[in-house]
Formats: sequence, C-alpha cells, structure tokens
Amino acid sequence: MRIEDVRSHVSGAMHFVTVHTDTGLTGLGQSGCWAYPTAVAAVTEVCRAALIGQDPRNIERHHQHLYRMGPFRGAVLSAAVSSIDIALWDLVAQHHEVPVYELLGGRYRKRVRLCSLLAEQTSLAGMIGSSNDAALRGYTAIKFDPLLPGYEKVSAARRHADVLELVGEVRHAVGEDVDIILELGRKLTPLEAGPMIEGLAQFKPLFIEDPIQIDSIRIQADLAARTRVPLAAGERLHTVWEFAELLAHGGPQYLRPDPGLCGGFTGLRKIAALGEAHHSAVVTHNFLGPVLTAASVHFDIATPNILVQEYRESDENSEVHAALTSRLTRDGGFMNAPDGIGIGVILNPDHLNAETYDSLIRNVAAPRLRTDGSLANVV
Repeated sequence: MRIEDVRSHVSGAMHFVTVHTDTGLTGLGQSGCWAYPTAVAAVTEVCRAALIGQDPRNIERHHQHLYRMGPFRGAVLSAAVSSIDIALWDLVAQHHEVPVYELLGGRYRKRVRLCSLLAEQTSLAGMIGSSNDAALRGYTAIKFDPLLPGYEKVSAARRHADVLELVGEVRHAVGEDVDIILELGRKLTPLEAGPMIEGLAQFKPLFIEDPIQIDSIRIQADLAARTRVPLAAGERLHTVWEFAELLAHGGPQYLRPDPGLCGGFTGLRKIAALGEAHHSAVVTHNFLGPVLTAASVHFDIATPNILVQEYRESDENSEVHAALTSRLTRDGGFMNAPDGIGIGVILNPDHLNAETYDSLIRNVAAPRLRTDGSLANVV
C-alpha cells in the first residue's frame, strides 16, 4: 500500500485533508488552526511531496519527518501534521478493517461521558435556561463562558460580581448532580484571574479553563500552582514539550490538547501518557465538527485518563455539516463506542460550502474593544 495523493479541502475556517492510496482507501483528517486554514493548506502541500509513494502505515516515522524536515516550528506546521496524522490512522484502521480505537489499545471504556458546550448567551436567564435544558437531555456536565458580552466595558468590581452571580444561579438551577466547567476564554490578566478563580471555588466547578492569555506557559503554570481550584489549559499548545513545561511548573491540572493541533492521534497519545505520569486527566479540545469529534471519541474510548469530552450537538445537524457523514451515535449525555472501521466519518468535498464555516474567521476580523478604544483580550 502506497500513498498516491494528499489533498487539502478548505471551507471557510475549516481545513480537511484526504490521503489517497493505490489500494483505493482514503483517510480523512482535519486541522485545528481555524484562524489560518489557507496557511495550513499551504504547509500541507509541502508535506504532500514528502509522502507521495510512501507506506502510510509508518505513522510515527511520517510524524517525525513532517515535523522536523524544515528548521521552523509553530501552530500552522503542527496543524498540518495533525490533519495528516489523523488521516493516516484512519487509513491504517480501514486497511485492518477495525475502528481506530482498536489500534490505540482497544476499548478501555464502553462509552464516553459528554460535556454539553452551551451556546453563547447574553443574559442570566438565557444561561439558566440552556443549562437546565442540557441537564434535562441527560448531560451530567455543562460548559459555558460566564463573562457575558460587554464584560470588558464594566468595572473590575462589577465584572467580578456579575460572574459570581451568574455561576451561582446556574449552580442553584442544575443542582449538585451536574458538573460545571467554566470557560474564561483567556479574557483576564493574571492579576484579575486570581481573585475571580478563588471567588468561584464556592460553586464547585469541575475546572476553570484558560483564564489568561497563553503567551507564557510559565505564567499559566504558576497560576495553576497557586490556586486550590482545578484549572485546565492546552487547547492552543501544539507539542508534547509545551505540555511537559506546563506540568513541570504548575503540577497536576487538566490537559486540553486539540487533536487537530497537537499532532493528531500520535501527539495525543504522548500528551496523555505525560498527563498520566503527573496524575492529570485529559479533556480534548473539540468544537470544529464531526471529524475532530470522531477522532476525540476514538481516543477517549482507548485512553485511561479521560475525564469528559466536550461536545456540540450541531455535529448532528446535516445541514450545518452537509459534506460530512458520521457514524457516531449519542445516547443522552454519552457517546457510544463507534462501530465500523476507521474514524467513521466520510467527506464529500463537492458539498462543502464556505459560507457554512466562515463565522470563526469573521469573529477574528472583528476585534473586541474596551471603552477607551484599546484592544481587549480576544480568543
């Protein structure tokens, strides 16, 4: 079996990769560097030349070569390598006629606990309503951003009070049987984050994610080491070495690698093993649709130190994802172990519609401003 072609398919903020072989098998992957999909596609084209004619089964070798064949590193390169890596695992699993999780060590669990990613709300009432709705539909974990739109235009004291009020009301609404995860979206400075995190401890969050910008791994780690509230970080990190630095300086915390950014299945396995050695669980970052959801679920099924899997029900909307067919089946707040072979998702490039996937890029182009006109922390 040899690789005949590697093709990128860009649609809005989405970048998919298909790897084609001389046996007729096609593997599907996706990158997670959604702000720069055309840049990832350009790097993928460079990788293509290194893969044509190669045996796709030598995944670790390809992973190392693609990452190290040039002297430069970064998120765009890691995203390209990640998308190809996922496609290669999909290909090899199809070749052996098994699900990907069988190649990752087999079933560790029968199903995956899901965390419902709540849609952005503009009011306390809206957040309570969507939290209750998720609980009624069987989710035992929910995730939301308590910094509602306009947070950057109010005083620090008002912002602190509003966040505590909102989270307190949601906790009261869903009770103690639903875990709450708080996504602060890198919107605070280290000096702002500490008091807010400590104030939120009373509501027993499962963890608080990305309270500060990721510019410095050391400062992220220091914040985790100084608080009694569990923190989570890593969705924008793209190598096992960055995760190693985070753990070395901050101690145990929840790790958030993105399959489409951290090296695909090959990178995920190494990061999870590193986390296990530090008594840290993994919660893969996931919001870009069925391909990366399927990759995450296969990984979750086979990996011991998985906590919960974030999930958007829009994955199930065939109008949103008209070009993708997935075999995943959800049962309330859980995802069943996938059946069939490979990752279980098929791409029809002819049905891709850029307008469906361009909202993320529009959000990047529209900066968030403070009342004095300066830039607030964004994404």
